[in-house]
Amino acid sequence: MRRSILFLLFFVFCTAVYGQRATTVKIGLLKYGGGGDWYANPTSLPNLIRFVNENLQTNIDPEPGTVDVGSVELFNYPMVHMTGHGNVHFSGSDVEMLRAYLLGGGFLHIDDNYGLDPYIRREMKKVFPELDFVELPASHPIYHQVYSFRDGLPKIHEHDGKPAQGFGLFQENRLMVFYTFECDLGDGWESYPVHKDPEHIRLLALQMGANIITYVFDRREKTIIP
Repeated sequence: MRRSILFLLFFVFCTAVYGQRATTVKIGLLKYGGGGDWYANPTSLPNLIRFVNENLQTNIDPEPGTVDVGSVELFNYPMVHMTGHGNVHFSGSDVEMLRAYLLGGGFLHIDDNYGLDPYIRREMKKVFPELDFVELPASHPIYHQVYSFRDGLPKIHEHDGKPAQGFGLFQENRLMVFYTFECDLGDGWESYPVHKDPEHIRLLALQMGANIITYVFDRREKTIIP
């Protein structure tokens, strides 16, 4: 069963990166327990996907899928996005499935929508008790895939007024979890009427989101847009 799951993931990844443009790849929104609002920012992912498809000529499915953290369907998504403001709880089966997904080549982007931090750190420690979140330097390739962020993660919303930070969990040298903290990229991806962020702030958020997606689907060197 485990081998079959990993083979399915490998097949999806290869199709995403090397397939014809007719192939559509889907990004997942992670649904979790604990009472937190996993469904926050409903316009975020569709807007980000539209931006990437229009500006980078990708062919990502315009509608993200919703996937339970403990579901085998997780392996249908090369990348899953997680957000929220409050409590998170991973059951034993959730922990096992998420760990298998990430070690098998999957990618998780966690975006703190303000208030998520203590809960996600606790729950990810259940998934990877042997690992700690490490802050990524501004030189990390995820900040320089297509758009160059010379100072690292951009600040989108004030929250506590602290600097934006990007943290990672690594399998050897492979970044498998990217955690954006004190930044709130998802709010910047939302449609303008939701938060009324200035257009230049929304553009920074969308460009950073595009970097995350291109990092996941294609780790090769990119032409950087200053």
